Order: sequence, then C-alpha cells, then structure tokens
Amino acid sequence: MAFWDQLKTKTSEMSEQLSTKTKQFKNKDFANGTMAMCALIAAADGSIDPAERQKTAALIMSNDVLAVFPPAELKEKFDHFCDRLERDYDFGKVEAISAISKLKPKQDQARAVLQIGVIIGGADGTFDEHERLAVREACFAVGIAPTEFDL
Repeated sequence: MAFWDQLKTKTSEMSEQLSTKTKQFKNKDFANGTMAMCALIAAADGSIDPAERQKTAALIMSNDVLAVFPPAELKEKFDHFCDRLERDYDFGKVEAISAISKLKPKQDQARAVLQIGVIIGGADGTFDEHERLAVREACFAVGIAPTEFDL
C-alpha cells in the first residue's frame, strides 16, 4: 500500500508543478507529444477497448494542465494516435514515440509529457507494468532517465 500512497502523492505534486508551467507549453509539439503519451498508456497492454479509450479521453478533458488546448483539438490528436495503435500497434507505437521524441530539445516540456503519462497511467488506481514500460520507453526517447520517475 505504501507504493500506491507514494504514487498518489507524487501524482498530486506533478499536477501542481505542471499547472504552473502549462501556459508556456502551448504549442503543437507539446500537444502531439502529450496525446501520443496518453494513447500509449491507453494501448499499453497491446489493445485499446472502447471503454478504456473513453475513460482516457475523459481524463484528458478534465486535466487542468491540458486546459490551454481546445478540447476538440486534443480529441482529434488522441484519436489519431489511438487509431494508429489499433491499426498496427508496432507502427503506431513508432509514430507515437516519434511525436514524443520531438520534445527532446525541450526538456521541461518532455518532463511534463512524461509526468502526464504517469498521471494518466495511475488514474485508475493502478500503474501496471505495461503502463510503466510505455512511460519508460518515452523517457528513453527524450533522453531523460526513467529513474527520475521511479521507473
């Protein structure tokens, strides 16, 4: 239970940090990277069922950090990455990781995307190994040590 309590505390701290920085992140690469990360979390077990997709979309729309973007724009980007992952998981994953990797020169934005991945992954009360692996792979794509996120 201690791990879950730590995750909840860390998630809360991440949300607060992100809220203060978000307005400076309002750009296409950040929006794409964030939605790619969310889609990877939704598809972390290799498939995306409609309920999971809907639940993740609802979390995205209710996240204060992402409120700087028009909801329709985020939905379109999220659906795009989910569709790619559903059609061909391996190529969809390559495309999503590529979108995230565009933030490598912008380490503060890359960290924010990774934090959102942790927040979305743990939102249902569990941060399973598949979700942890998705965030870990995104860490490598942007050159940030996974240990920074306890992965």
